[in-house]
Amino acid sequence: MAPVPIAGGPAGAPGQGPGRGVRDRLTVPVLAFGGILMAVMQTVVVPLLPDLPRLTGASAAAVSWTVTATLLSGAVLTPVLGRAGDMYGKRRVLLIALALMTAGSVLCALTSDIGVLITARALQGAAAAVVPVSISILRDELPPERTGSAVALMSSTVGVGAALGLPLAALIVQYADWHVMFWATSALGATGLALAWWAVRESPVREPGRFDTPGALGLAAGLVCLLLAVSQGGQWGWGSARVVGLFAAGVLVLALWWVQQLRAERPLVDLRLAARPRVALPHLTALLVGFGFYANSLVTAQLVQAPKATGYGLDLSIVATGLCLLPSGLTMLLLSPVSARISAARGPRVTLALGAAVIVAGYVVRIVDSRDLWVIILGATVISSGTTFAYSALPTLILRAVPAGQTASANGVNVLMRTIGQAVCSAAVAAVLVHHTSLVGGAEVPTLHGYLLSFAMAGTVALVACAAALVIPADPTSGGTRRALGPGRPSHDGKREDEALEGA
Repeated sequence: MAPVPIAGGPAGAPGQGPGRGVRDRLTVPVLAFGGILMAVMQTVVVPLLPDLPRLTGASAAAVSWTVTATLLSGAVLTPVLGRAGDMYGKRRVLLIALALMTAGSVLCALTSDIGVLITARALQGAAAAVVPVSISILRDELPPERTGSAVALMSSTVGVGAALGLPLAALIVQYADWHVMFWATSALGATGLALAWWAVRESPVREPGRFDTPGALGLAAGLVCLLLAVSQGGQWGWGSARVVGLFAAGVLVLALWWVQQLRAERPLVDLRLAARPRVALPHLTALLVGFGFYANSLVTAQLVQAPKATGYGLDLSIVATGLCLLPSGLTMLLLSPVSARISAARGPRVTLALGAAVIVAGYVVRIVDSRDLWVIILGATVISSGTTFAYSALPTLILRAVPAGQTASANGVNVLMRTIGQAVCSAAVAAVLVHHTSLVGGAEVPTLHGYLLSFAMAGTVALVACAAALVIPADPTSGGTRRALGPGRPSHDGKREDEALEGA
């Protein structure tokens, strides 16, 4: 069934009342602010991790769940909320995601109990759906000539928020009670929610039908099993009964889910559409790029904070570490319009391949020299630059390959693949560093060789991502340069976009 427009129409439609023009102009900045908030919420807990066992009276293993819970809930809720946005309204789902994120932050600010903290962090995981849903709103609301730059900006917010969140959280933790940090994020979340309610109009495109509840539950169960095994494998033991059992259960559940999705009248994920090369290859590349860039985020902070006795560490504070990462975030913000121009001129698959190649170059810099601070910052910034190009191109490729009524769910799956890539990267880097340690001051710390191996591994995966990007089929309608069209807009050959995509 084709997407069904609802009352209201696209931006600029008559009868919207006074002041609507101002809100329309602020839609992109407000959505970008929501994306930055999402990344901030994911990173603010990092400076707290070493102290949380003392502050909460919990074990280090229990404290690690404040990160794992966010990962799991985000992975599950992103495709689910994306599909709900396509069916029931993207603005409505965006507000729900922001509200859950803010409620989780308030709950963190009110408690010191580790169980409540873990629950609250799981609520904050809903924020992972903000970026894909926002990108879908941009496709529906903006004219074609503005879509590319807005999508690139939206994609860059992930890096910008992470770069801002770490030093902000570190400063608050160092000079104030740790609950103040969550009160600050609660205030930011409430501001983002209010702005989104005021500035963002409801998307005019819906895909009616009954929500696939069995599909959502099956996907949730399968993902939780797999990601839990990946994230906890190093701690529980990769050959332990729990990890092996979780892997087996995840594979079995997802196999059954796959069959159920093929038989469902309105599946949560359209697997037939997802299997097309123009959709499947961007999903695969998203997984590889997620793996490739994440090693930089994981390792840089550890490396510069390592004691000088290691022979390579710089013994920086967490605040100084956050400031070292700030150039990466600012570079992502500045390069987002550049990536949009490259996609408009050469096509998004070229931008994606270029981004992966730049990530490889960044890891070459990291391997050549990981002792001098300025070279470390340079290498990290180059990797972030490549990530900007790649992350801006991925949603554009998805927008051009799926009908308007499935943009939120398809982008949700793409973000899910990035999340899986990051989770696998985290486990792989941890495994490498655990096997390459030395005693410094009576404690085991990773060796420089271990870090360099991690960089080489991530760079190799990024190189594979570059190759995968180059084999993504070109857009059949105009040689790969067709703009992302909005709902109900005619394509260049006079047909509606959704009809043109049926034969893609």
